[in-house]
Amino acid sequence: MNRRRFLQFGLVGGALVATGSFVAFFRTRGYAIAPEQERSLVVLSVWQLVVAQHAARRIVASDDANDRAIPTADDTDVAGFIDAYVAKMPKGTRRDLLRFFAYLEHMAPLGLKLGSRFTRLSAIDQDRVLTSLETSDTPLLRAGFEGLKALIFMGYYRDPRTWRIANYAGPRVNRPPTGWW
Repeated sequence: MNRRRFLQFGLVGGALVATGSFVAFFRTRGYAIAPEQERSLVVLSVWQLVVAQHAARRIVASDDANDRAIPTADDTDVAGFIDAYVAKMPKGTRRDLLRFFAYLEHMAPLGLKLGSRFTRLSAIDQDRVLTSLETSDTPLLRAGFEGLKALIFMGYYRDPRTWRIANYAGPRVNRPPTGWW
């Protein structure tokens, strides 16, 4: 490779890196959470926590939105659970999950011709994005969705307030005489 060709590749490569950095900088801005939530973050960045919150809200959304006895994903702090759980994951698994968050937020909506971030979509469009991942022809995307769904379910159903939904009486060990719910 001659010098001229080397410089051309260097300039193009540098421009791509700069453009990617510029886009990443702006695409990860504009997320807001409560200051106490931000102080308690272990691994996730603010934007990743917001993605986890939105995904959890859709995945464990109640079939009966009027039933106030059913706790929401926010009531059970599913995203906080995910943050703490991800901190204990092996580095490679953590990296893969965080990459899946980026894919879910920025790329998955584009596959459905939706020009916005996942977290800015309506509930109906968020459901469409999640369904597209769940039913994808790409095993890696299906696996990413299943992993995220498993984390969300672990975070949600660890709370005793959710047990009655599944008609689960709770563990027998240390069960109160009146039951858990």
